[in-house]
Amino acid sequence: MAFFIGTDIEFAIRLILAVFFGGLIGIEREVSHKPAGLRTHMLVSIGSALFTIMSIDVFGGDPARVAANIVTGIGFIGGGSIIASRGHIHGITTAASLWATAAIGLGVGAGAYTISAVGAFLIFVILNLKRMEKQIGKYF
Repeated sequence: MAFFIGTDIEFAIRLILAVFFGGLIGIEREVSHKPAGLRTHMLVSIGSALFTIMSIDVFGGDPARVAANIVTGIGFIGGGSIIASRGHIHGITTAASLWATAAIGLGVGAGAYTISAVGAFLIFVILNLKRMEKQIGKYF
């Protein structure tokens, strides 16, 4: 198999962006002291990007199948982060953030940088709404 420097550099940039975007989301989870924090979100994002790059760009696979399998696989990780205890359920937001982070990694791996960046930013903002709600609640 032949490798081309231009392609390899682009793949490396995709992986770096996936780590950056996953880290952005993971920072909020880390600051909130959640079990799935910075490293977990970075790994989910880069893993999704790697599977996407390898499947589509290296092996020429079907993008729909790649996406479907990443979503299925991340469901197991997300399911493991949800805990039910004494009538209370914890970890749903973390599971959702892992699921959304996988989508960011998939997008970056496919070369959709703009939509992935906007998505990562919006996920970060959404995860910070709880802090904003507390601040707003002080005044009302």
